Amino acid sequence: MKTISYRGILADGGIDTLSLHTIKGKIGYRIVKFKIMTNSISAASVEHTVQIFKVPQTTATQVIDFSNSTLLAAAVTMSRVDAFNAPLTSEVIFDNEIFNQDIYVTHKDNQSSEACNYYIELEQIALNDLEATMATLKDIRAIKAN
Repeated sequence: MKTISYRGILADGGIDTLSLHTIKGKIGYRIVKFKIMTNSISAASVEHTVQIFKVPQTTATQVIDFSNSTLLAAAVTMSRVDAFNAPLTSEVIFDNEIFNQDIYVTHKDNQSSEACNYYIELEQIALNDLEATMATLKDIRAIKAN
């Protein structure tokens, strides 16, 4: 099918909702690209943590827990301006899971409260009735577990 993209900027502690749900849930999505970039290249040290979840989030955190079944993706980028002058480094990991409900993007900067840009590409996948039901039930179960 086709690929759709979303981009945005999140303040420190910010949470975005990407509305993907449909009435019948017959369109699934899979993350194919996920990138983040600091909002301001400045003299400040930054430690951005951006995560994508399948369930609504009340707070953004820098703690990444891969045992959390609602976590779809995590990205970290950091640059230190101190005695070490560490260069900009980034890591991005995302799951190959198919989902058909809204997703939630969170951001936390552990150093300087800078904003962070994100870019997400999703592959749209046509789901049959059984696949749509399974994906929806899996998402509902994840919501109930949290």
